[in-house]
Amino acid sequence: MSDTPGLAIETTGLSRRFGKHLAVDGLNLAVPRGAIYGFIGLNGAGKSTTIRMLIGLLAPSAGSVRIRDTELARDPVAAKARVGYVPDRPTAYPWMRVREVLAFCEGVIPSWSPTLASHLLKKYRIDPRSRIRSLSKGTGAKLSLLLALAHDPEILILDEPTDGLDPIARDEFFEEVLRASLDSPRTVLISSHSLQDIQRATDHLGFLHNGRLIFQGATDDLLSSTKRLRLMPQSPIDDGTLRKLSPDISHIAREGRAVTLTLRNFTPAAAESLRSASHSPVFDIADLSLDDAFKDIVKGMETTCS
Repeated sequence: MSDTPGLAIETTGLSRRFGKHLAVDGLNLAVPRGAIYGFIGLNGAGKSTTIRMLIGLLAPSAGSVRIRDTELARDPVAAKARVGYVPDRPTAYPWMRVREVLAFCEGVIPSWSPTLASHLLKKYRIDPRSRIRSLSKGTGAKLSLLLALAHDPEILILDEPTDGLDPIARDEFFEEVLRASLDSPRTVLISSHSLQDIQRATDHLGFLHNGRLIFQGATDDLLSSTKRLRLMPQSPIDDGTLRKLSPDISHIAREGRAVTLTLRNFTPAAAESLRSASHSPVFDIADLSLDDAFKDIVKGMETTCS
């Protein structure tokens, strides 16, 4: 694997098997330096398995991981030193006090900054005397973020960090992540089921489905090139015929005579061609949220593979 300019995280053919089950299948991630990259997929898609390989907690069955200019397998210490990791739940011992957790990290992480840790402790309003088990989910998530940031990593990787948080705590957490990416030049990769937050926060995306990467690119490019078309064909037209009209149809939904198509690589000419070929006098074009675009693309993958 070569050091591709401009990439903070790069994988080539990354795969992981658990017995006969192929959880991650030939993944070629390309996370630009300085990007906030949303890594999304259904439960069981392979996101957490991928993240565990990216941070060196799980060895791949095949393929490679590169963190900046360092190949993880060849120099894991140097690669891991560049990464801060926020898991889906706090990993500190519940009987410990916050100050004891910070002291432990200071003793084992060479680049740990007590000054930065103290600053974040006050900023996140975390009482250092509190025991881990007494923290709310929101405060526990902020403590995990503090522990990931206090050695000032170049790359921040978050695996479902807001899982189980109430809407206000989730908003506060995402705001802190955004501030952390602005305060210091930093690449962020975040996995989350909250696609509204992902749409708001990210500039790049990767869709994982059944262990495979089915989309990777800029968030704005995906949303500007994916549209829904609502047609009202004058005579019945089946799904197979519609799909032959355009390879860019991701999903087809019906309600009475109305047919709604989700179209990738949208252009006005492609839309007009579909309207004309289906003999539809009704023709509406609608933008999609990231949530709707993701669901329609995944539904389309499941339909074409079934």
